[in-house]
Amino acid sequence: MAGITDDIVATVLESIEEKKFDGDEQKAELIKKEANQFFKDQVYDVAADLYSVAIELHPSAILYGNRAQAYLKKELYGAALEDADNAIAIDPSYVKGFYRRATANMALGRFRKALADYQAVVKVAQKDLDAKAKFEECQKIVRRQAFLAAISVDHDKKTVAETLDISKIAVEDAYEGPHLEDKITIEFMMELIQKFKSQKLLHKKYAFKMLLDFYNYVKTLPTMVEITVPAGKKFTICGDVHGQFYDLCNIFEINGYPSETNPYLFNGDFVDRGSFSVETIFTMIGFKLLYPHHFFMSRGNHESDVMNKMYGFEGEVKSKYTQQMSDMFTETFCWLPLCHLINEKIFVCHGGLFKEDGVTLDDIRKVDRNRQPPDEGIMCDLLWSDPQPISGRSASKRGVGCQFGPDVTSKWCEANGIEYVVRSHEVKPEGYEMHHNGQCFTVFSAPNYCDQMNNKGAFITITGDNLTPRFTPFDAVPHPKLPPMAYANSLFGFN
Repeated sequence: MAGITDDIVATVLESIEEKKFDGDEQKAELIKKEANQFFKDQVYDVAADLYSVAIELHPSAILYGNRAQAYLKKELYGAALEDADNAIAIDPSYVKGFYRRATANMALGRFRKALADYQAVVKVAQKDLDAKAKFEECQKIVRRQAFLAAISVDHDKKTVAETLDISKIAVEDAYEGPHLEDKITIEFMMELIQKFKSQKLLHKKYAFKMLLDFYNYVKTLPTMVEITVPAGKKFTICGDVHGQFYDLCNIFEINGYPSETNPYLFNGDFVDRGSFSVETIFTMIGFKLLYPHHFFMSRGNHESDVMNKMYGFEGEVKSKYTQQMSDMFTETFCWLPLCHLINEKIFVCHGGLFKEDGVTLDDIRKVDRNRQPPDEGIMCDLLWSDPQPISGRSASKRGVGCQFGPDVTSKWCEANGIEYVVRSHEVKPEGYEMHHNGQCFTVFSAPNYCDQMNNKGAFITITGDNLTPRFTPFDAVPHPKLPPMAYANSLFGFN
C-alpha cells in the first residue's frame, strides 16, 4: 500500500511542479485542493500524505484540520489528536479543530476530554444544531460512565448472564428458522448460515442461548490459549473480518468449513464497520460451541465497549435484537482470550508486541483480561500495537499501543522461543504482509474493507510439521445493498 501511495503522491506533485505560483502559500493551496479530492474519493492515505507536503510548505489550521480528518478515517487517533492540537494552536477560533480533537478522544474512550471540546464548539457556535447534538450525546455517555462507576463498587450487582432467564422467552409459531434444543449440531449451523444469507435473523431465544453458552465457556479459558497442531494436519489463521459475513462464508467455501479436521483461529475484530456483524459473530460463536477444541477466537481492539458504540456493533445489535443483548456482548467480549500459542512456536495476537522489554509468556498468562482495554500495559499492546520497518520503538499514531521494530521482534522471539508472530489489525493490499525478516506477519481477512479499500483478504495455513506460513489471498464477494457503518453512531463522524 505504501509503495502505491508514494507513486500516486509523486505523480500529483510532478504535475503541480509544472505550474507557476507565487510562493509556497499558493503551492500549498494547490496541493491542498488535490488532497481534498483524494479525501472525497476516500483515498485517505494519499490525501494525508499530500496534506503533509502542503503543511511543510505553509502550515495552517485548515491543513492540520484536514489531515486530522484523514487520520481519523484511517483510525490513527493519536496522529489526529496531534494535528487537531496544532490546528487550534495556530487558530484558537478554528471550530473544526475542536471537532476533530473531540472525535479522536471519543474513539479513544476519553469522553470527558471530548465533552470539553464539544462544549467549546457550542459556546462559539450557539446556533450549530450538529454541535449541540454531539455535545448532548457525549454528555449522556459521560453521565452513564459516572453512573456505572458509582454502582461498580456494588459487588452484589449481577451481570446480564446471571439475570437472563431464557425459559421465559417464547418462540412464536410464525417463526421459521433453525431451532436450538440443547447442543449445537452441524445441521443447525448449516441451516443458520442459510438463514443469515437470506437476511433473516435467528430467534431471540436461541440467540441468547448461544451467547450465554459461549459466555460460560470463554470464562473458563486462559488468557493465552495454547494449541497443538499434529504433524501433517492443517491449521488456518484468519485476520480481521469486521462484520463482512458474506466474505466470511467465502473463506469457508474456499478453505472448507470448520471441523475437527479443519481447525481455525480468527484473530480479533469480528465485528464493527461491516453491517452484518450480528450474523458474523453468531456464526463464529456457533462453530466455537460446536468445535470448542478446533475453533479459536482472539480478542481484537474492536471487541470493546467504546469501539462498539462508535463503529456500529452496538447499534446493530440493538436494531436486530435488544439493548440487553448488546450489554451481554460487552460482558462476553471481556472474557475472550488475548492471544494464542501454536505448537509453542507461533505467537498469535491481534495487535502486536510490547512497549517494554522483558515481557514473557508467563507475564501474558497472568494478565487479568476481564475488563475493557486499558491505555497502557501488556493487554493494551496485544490489542493495539503495530510493526514498523525501523529499529526500536515509536509512539503509535493510533494513540495507544506502540510501533515496534525488527530488533524488538527478534529479541522477544529469541527470549521466548518463538519462531514468528502473526498479527492482524491493519489493511494490506494483498491481505497479508511479511515484516521483520520473516519474524512477523500481518493477515487481514476483510477484502474490499468497508466497500472502498479494494484490498484482497487473505488467510494463513500451516501444518503441524511445517510451520512455514502459506498465504491464500481472495477477493470480496457480493453482499446485500446495506452499506458498511449503517449502524454506526452518525453523531460523531465515524460513518
